[in-house]
Amino acid sequence: MLLQVSNISKSYGVRSVLSNITLQIENRERIGLVGVNGAGKSTLLQIIAGEMSYDSGDLFKAKETKIGYLKQNSGLQTDKSIWNELLSVFSSLLETERELRELEALMADPELISDEKKYETTMNRYAQRSEWFREHGGYEIEAKIRGILHGMGFGQFPPDTLVKTLSGGQKTRLALAKMLLEEPDLLMLDEPTNHLDIPTLTWLEGYLRGYPGAILVVSHDRFFLDALVTSIYEIERNASKRYTGNYSRFIEIKEANYEIEMKQFEKQQDEIAKLEDFVQRNIVRASTTKRAQSRRKQLEKMDRLDKPMGDLKRASFSFEIEQTSGKEVLQVDRLALSYDGKKRLLDGVSFQLRRSETAALIGPNGVGKSTLLKTLIGQHKQDAGTFKWGAGVTIGYYDQEQTGLTPTNNVLEEVWNTYPHLEEARIRTVLGSFLFSGEDVFKKVAALSGGEKARVALAKLMLQKANVLILDEPTNHLDLYSKEVLESALMDYEGTLLFISHDRYFLNKMAESMLDLQKDGLTSYLGNYDDYVEKKAELAEMEAKRLAKEAEKKAAGGSGSAGKSEPASTGGYEADKLAKREERSRQRKLEQLELDIARLEDEVLALEAELADPAVYNNYVLVQEKTAAVDERKSSLAACYEEWETLLA
Repeated sequence: MLLQVSNISKSYGVRSVLSNITLQIENRERIGLVGVNGAGKSTLLQIIAGEMSYDSGDLFKAKETKIGYLKQNSGLQTDKSIWNELLSVFSSLLETERELRELEALMADPELISDEKKYETTMNRYAQRSEWFREHGGYEIEAKIRGILHGMGFGQFPPDTLVKTLSGGQKTRLALAKMLLEEPDLLMLDEPTNHLDIPTLTWLEGYLRGYPGAILVVSHDRFFLDALVTSIYEIERNASKRYTGNYSRFIEIKEANYEIEMKQFEKQQDEIAKLEDFVQRNIVRASTTKRAQSRRKQLEKMDRLDKPMGDLKRASFSFEIEQTSGKEVLQVDRLALSYDGKKRLLDGVSFQLRRSETAALIGPNGVGKSTLLKTLIGQHKQDAGTFKWGAGVTIGYYDQEQTGLTPTNNVLEEVWNTYPHLEEARIRTVLGSFLFSGEDVFKKVAALSGGEKARVALAKLMLQKANVLILDEPTNHLDLYSKEVLESALMDYEGTLLFISHDRYFLNKMAESMLDLQKDGLTSYLGNYDDYVEKKAELAEMEAKRLAKEAEKKAAGGSGSAGKSEPASTGGYEADKLAKREERSRQRKLEQLELDIARLEDEVLALEAELADPAVYNNYVLVQEKTAAVDERKSSLAACYEEWETLLA
């Protein structure tokens, strides 16, 4: 065992943040720490890292256990270059390398060679230090640094780039790169996927799966958690609970547990009501008073179950449109962008959007995705090319930097000032659905957390009732539960949606087409993120085969050029749109069926476990009830499987 947290509690004044938290981490374990914003996840990491005190409880860790802790947005502050900063990780190996060079110089000295004893001692020292240097990866330092820099998105940066010239997000990425090279026994990461583009995220997942130590990670990226972790600790209502499996499995188990606990609670309540009714009716009758007293004792001895708490209150909202736009929503033709009018950021960008389409704009960090969106809403001027919005289009824009919010306003003022024609009661109702109630509406915008600011911006966007939504990283700062609410609201949105996101789970759920933005233009792919990855792999395979054939022809002395492939016919627009909607509906049904199947399987297992309980199998009536319940669920399960297989066919 690497580390154990036992009954840790922490309060700020009268407000309890953590209460009797227990957590255990074994060697090479991958643990995800989840909970709503403000649940105390970062507080727990700081306590484990020794950066914050706790009120009560115990924290046990082996003396030699080395902990690495990467805070949110914690960039490196140094005057070194990116190369020298990462090289500093290997200071002991570099010191040994200097010693080896000195020993080599000594061994070449004729004076030492003439002294056989000293020469042998030096040779032995050299052999020992060389072996230690080799065993500890001394000959792999440069390759390790280059590999990490490339994987973390610094492959194109000159090695002598000064760290202080990097952006905040780049400094955080470099801090993570440095920690990966340090290889602590326990790697604690707080939102490590912020500031990472999709290629870097994919690389990081693969690297962390092979990481030699244990990992404790706080993340709101469901795709990342599903790919990496093998167990989940949820902090809810100040307490912690462990679940085995990745994030998706945690959701299934939690829902199944809640249903089982609720049924057990309801059953006991029915039993209590019957017993209390019997006592009330029979306690005063001489012929039945003994039986009534017996039932009363039974009630007194009963271990009463608490009513399951269920989920915490979640935000609840929907996006409506005031008027329908024309069929053609947006036409972009050969757009070119730059920051200064000189050095081109993007060139030759063309695409179109039609009514009710949902398109995701993806591409590497720094390619110009946000600048393209700002150009489309008139906040940035293009260098060349044109774009045209269709008839009846009204645009709602969500800025990931929240620059549209006024820091000096309170929450109520921020929304009401934008919609002064609405009554205060209506504004408060809307804010309540975004979890701002009571005194919360008087909080200053400047004092809000990232997640709270995001909810204020979404409240304003909802009230706009625009028929085109342009969203720049809408899931940033939102906790896992708020993301699910946002997804549901956008799935039901009847307007046109164009958004930037590096949240692959969100991309899979929402996107009908992927717009892959590169410096020299834009390529559109039909489908969601998984479809895009599959298509890119297919195209890469076709290109590899074409190049191999060309190489064979050249080797054989043949000539000729590879034939151009004809673009596949996509059919009419309406048929294409209908097919996409049907596929999305099929996917939703499949997801729901899979959840139902997991729930029913858990219920069958729970009932079969109850049948093995002596208190049940010695009671003929209970056995009949449980067996009937198992049969009923198995029948439902068979029907679900049949429908699932039909949808997959």
